[in-house]
Amino acid sequence: MDFELNDEQKLFRQTLREFVDKEIVPVAAEWERTGRYPAEIVERFKQMGLFGITIPEEYGGMALDRVSFALVFEEIARGWMGVAGVLGSHSLASWMIARYGTEEQRDAYLPDLATGARRTGIALTEPAAGTDLQGIQTRAVRDGDHYVINGTKTWITNARHADPMPVLVKTAVTEPAHRGMSLILVEAGTPGYTVSRDLPKLGYKGTETCEIVLQDVRVPVSQLLGGVEGRGMQQALSALELGRINIAARAVGISQCAYDAALNYSRERHAFGRPIADFQAVQLKIADMATEIQAARLLTYWAAVRSEAGAVNAEAAMAKYFASEVALRSTMEAMRIHGGYGYSQEFVLERLYRDAPLMAIGEGTNDVQRMVIAKSLISGAAKVGW
Repeated sequence: MDFELNDEQKLFRQTLREFVDKEIVPVAAEWERTGRYPAEIVERFKQMGLFGITIPEEYGGMALDRVSFALVFEEIARGWMGVAGVLGSHSLASWMIARYGTEEQRDAYLPDLATGARRTGIALTEPAAGTDLQGIQTRAVRDGDHYVINGTKTWITNARHADPMPVLVKTAVTEPAHRGMSLILVEAGTPGYTVSRDLPKLGYKGTETCEIVLQDVRVPVSQLLGGVEGRGMQQALSALELGRINIAARAVGISQCAYDAALNYSRERHAFGRPIADFQAVQLKIADMATEIQAARLLTYWAAVRSEAGAVNAEAAMAKYFASEVALRSTMEAMRIHGGYGYSQEFVLERLYRDAPLMAIGEGTNDVQRMVIAKSLISGAAKVGW
């Protein structure tokens, strides 16, 4: 049992950390405030090969181990969680194409997805179907050698840049519903496929989050992911397991940034003639934050390691659930330590405080994660202890 990163992972983390500190941290506050799209950061992602982190080397990707995958999102979220979203959805969709795509689909898309020449996302959620994906209404009806797709998707990251966009649809009406669900790769510019609007958000800024409308969109049957109908739900849920490690790592990054800011501020801020770090009430908050953040980090890395061994449903849910709750608590406690300054846009805490809630919602709400964990334990698919 080894709780240390290996030498390659340490070097990779250091490279990421230097990049974040030099090129993301200095611009994050201003770019978020003005709504400026982080085009320069996206270009650096391309240069560093980060669009290929879940793509096999034979297609030009990095094929990172899962701990290194988590490190990418932890370090970037420490600087600006919003821009981590540019890589998040892309990485999950790329992994799905690599894992489930036909040989022709992999050859057509993965080389460009690995370099960032193409980007992608994943269109699952609908206005009336979030947690209950089986309740989606988007339909794809076979018409000769094409599918005709009609429906609306919402809360879609990378919507304006995705090419292709995997879209979860119903290709058949079945009972249970998941047996008739499929993923279809819709290319940018396909007639009838439009990004209708950007959604206003509390936080998670830096990348677009949009609503997509599909009206009589004709897509060749060859764009069906994997070439077999009825497997879309399974494919999407497998990607969401990896996505929960992504979200857990982002939550750790947010928490680490909040902790660093609180610790530094407590040393510099004086009250009653001494640093507030000397006061026991502040010390207790710092101790609690540090302990919970390190526990969240280790749980996330453990889930990442376990995911390489196969099914990781409960482990990823545990990591995502715990780490996101820690992010909520850490940002609040760090804001308390900052006092009034924590509420100011001149300090980083108010942005972290706005970004943290999404970690408890994205890739399945935390109530869903608790249900996943409980069902896995009760069925015997997972256990606690050795």
